[in-house]
Amino acid sequence: MKGRRFFAELKRRHVYRAGVIYVMGAWLTIQVATQTLPFFNVPNWVVRFIILGLVVAFPVALFAAWAFEVTPEGIVKTEDQPAESTPRARTGRRVDFFVIGLLSVVIVVLLLQPHWFTFFARSRDKSIAVLPFENFSDDKENAYFADGIQDDLLTNLAKIKDLKVISRTSVMKYRDPAGRDIKQIGADLGVSNILEGSVRRAGNQVAVNVQLIDASTDHHLWAHRYERTLADSLGIEGELATEIAAALRATLTPDEKIRVQRAPTQNADAAQLYLRALPYEQGPDTLLEDYQRAVQLYSQAIALDPDFALAHAHLASTYAEIFHFHEPLASWEEKAKSEARIAVQLDPNLSEAHFALGQCSYWLDGDYDRALIEFSRAQELAPNNGTIGRLIAAIKRRQGHWDEALATYERIEKLDPQNPTVMREILITCTAMRNWPEAARAASRLREIAPDSVVAKIQTGYIDFWWHKTTATMHAQLDQIPGDPDGVATSCRWEAAMLDGNFAEAEKILDASPLEAIDYLNGGATPKAFLAGCSALARGDVTTARSRFDLARPAFETDVREAPDNAERHANLGLLYAFLERKEDALREGRRAVELKPESLDAFDGALMQAFLALIYARVGEKDLAFPLIARLLKTPGAVDSADYSITRSDLETRWEWTPLRSDPRFIGLFANPAPVPGESR
Repeated sequence: MKGRRFFAELKRRHVYRAGVIYVMGAWLTIQVATQTLPFFNVPNWVVRFIILGLVVAFPVALFAAWAFEVTPEGIVKTEDQPAESTPRARTGRRVDFFVIGLLSVVIVVLLLQPHWFTFFARSRDKSIAVLPFENFSDDKENAYFADGIQDDLLTNLAKIKDLKVISRTSVMKYRDPAGRDIKQIGADLGVSNILEGSVRRAGNQVAVNVQLIDASTDHHLWAHRYERTLADSLGIEGELATEIAAALRATLTPDEKIRVQRAPTQNADAAQLYLRALPYEQGPDTLLEDYQRAVQLYSQAIALDPDFALAHAHLASTYAEIFHFHEPLASWEEKAKSEARIAVQLDPNLSEAHFALGQCSYWLDGDYDRALIEFSRAQELAPNNGTIGRLIAAIKRRQGHWDEALATYERIEKLDPQNPTVMREILITCTAMRNWPEAARAASRLREIAPDSVVAKIQTGYIDFWWHKTTATMHAQLDQIPGDPDGVATSCRWEAAMLDGNFAEAEKILDASPLEAIDYLNGGATPKAFLAGCSALARGDVTTARSRFDLARPAFETDVREAPDNAERHANLGLLYAFLERKEDALREGRRAVELKPESLDAFDGALMQAFLALIYARVGEKDLAFPLIARLLKTPGAVDSADYSITRSDLETRWEWTPLRSDPRFIGLFANPAPVPGESR
């Protein structure tokens, strides 16, 4: 009986209702604090203090409800109040119920808060750009960590088919938060949503703040703050990607949910090394020194976590890129294939692993059909990854479908308008098609998107040379290049002097470089002695030229022995033999290059091998073979490159290498009635 009287007394004193109202009000307070305070970068301990205070105050609130009553006359002791049978008591109950009902409605609204704005805008565009995260860490060396969080988030968002995600390369120009105009960025990128974020790392603690913004109104749609230890932060990008997708009402398939939420590694140190490697691998200039640094970092990450499939996949891609762009050696080929196979074995549903396999099939084996199968699978697993589409377009280009390849690149460019790598491919394709106005526009866009790109500056100069037969732009652009990565700047300054006919200046440029091998011919680094031999031969010093070429010859011959099936290396050796007047050797190597890369199998590089052969014919006195081949190549897309074997009117009329043909009446006839090349403007 005493128990019943006690509970009846609790009811009479409104303790139950006070408890319910307090709990609901406290929960509401906590939700408001956690949702709004991150906007103002309020430390997380403030939220903890609020929660702790509300918990401690709960028994105090219950005691107050037991002891006191709020009445129109003020706060009085409950024991002095009459039993609840009066109209005033009934009115009090109605007020209590109203308060409880109102709090219930507010709580329901908050529970639906991540989705409420899309409930009223179901047709909202699901396009998003993730801007570079700010690094608020005291140690500015942690900037790579902030970049890595952004990159991993983009990788996870790219796996969601229902979203349109702008690539990392397109958003890097907006790194400076002070200059950001959200509405303008949305218009530039063609997206409706912008995600901004910041990362603060102090020792083993990581804090990540993110906010989703409506690009058309610059209004915040959603925000969240995460505080984790470094180890616990692994996989945070997947959690964040899922919440962003939910906020945009994007539908995730069950497989997508699994792929997005899976952390790539549980080793924090391995994850950091991986994040540091990404910028080196993904730079727009494809420099060997950058790839070498990426290999070192990926390898260190794998040493810490041998099951790190994503690192294996990127290491495979880097090896394949070194093989394709710089050193076509069996050692790189074996490493690329091995790492790609390991990545697929570790995670058969990893897009990057299938992409690496596709690169191996494409660049290493020349198996386009197999490469397209792997790229297709990679695209299924990461529908928003534009890099996959770029390599599919590149295969179309090698198959001779030039217009289709260009159209594909242009479609990708519309979806990812600030991506310098896409613009570089458009530039290369327009150049190969001798469409100089469009190539110049692409070069201008590339400089705008990637103002520090060495390739953008160099290609701008070459396009003006091919189009207008002037080197003025080339010199102006070269003056803007700091440093000499891979010797690229030296080779281009040398070439500009050679095109001007200033051969003595060209020799001085070479003498000023401490490098013994620089980036000029494809297939590997070019011995500086070869370029010195060209300068000497151009000014008529045959003896010096021969001595320089003899110094370069062992390197070229070693290159061929190391990679006997590489067409570019045979072509390089053939050209060297031609300059040395070793006619039969030159013809053998030049024809071998054409056999290894026929135009029927590779319209892009195959045309360049034919251009090499045409120059070899010209240098060894086979004019009857040279002229018809040149005449055809002038009408053939692809036979254009920033080197001495390039086939354009400007190259043929300006370069010293073609001097033996210019006195022949057939030379003028080459340009009498040239048939139009697809997209050609001159």
